[in-house]
Amino acid sequence: MFFVRFATSGYGCFDMQKRKDVLTTGQVAQICKVAPRTVTKWFDSGQLKGYRIPGSRDRRIPTSELIRFMKAHNIPTDAVEVGKMRILVIDSDWEAAENLAKALQTKSNYELQTAHNGFDAGLIAQKLVPHVIIINLMASDIDATQVCKYVRTNEDLGGTKVVAMANKLSEGEIEALHQKGFDAVITDPADIYKIIGTIEEVTAIIY
Repeated sequence: MFFVRFATSGYGCFDMQKRKDVLTTGQVAQICKVAPRTVTKWFDSGQLKGYRIPGSRDRRIPTSELIRFMKAHNIPTDAVEVGKMRILVIDSDWEAAENLAKALQTKSNYELQTAHNGFDAGLIAQKLVPHVIIINLMASDIDATQVCKYVRTNEDLGGTKVVAMANKLSEGEIEALHQKGFDAVITDPADIYKIIGTIEEVTAIIY
């Protein structure tokens, strides 16, 4: 299964990507030209969102969240390096996944990868460290809820957003998905502009 493959993979290959996508409070302090204790106050008050390292007091802030915070407080973002957005599409329907990837690449400056089963999804995510995972809830042999749960508890995927995708979901079903930890829900897989808007919204990347 997807989350088992994640759990058995080593962490060494994430180091370069992690330094770029997830920052320490010290790195944020350098970028914003403030004292580290100021960043800690931002974090603890909820103004600057991120996560704590399990079993430690250390804090980590996703680069996308820092950009959102800096824009909101009129802090210049020139010092923050933002590379191409990395997207992983998970769907057991090969044609649907490839069509979505091609459509996103045509309309946006994203780096796209697709996975059609749990094994491939784990291997690709290990290498790609995606900013966003889009997963078709109807994908066979892939438990979307377990994927989301594992991402939420994986230090190296702390900056990854998980977006569920399915047709004609009710308000109650959408709310239930949010409660399970999904960052957003796409209810019309055919609306490419809505999908791009959702990606930009959950990552808070400014283009």
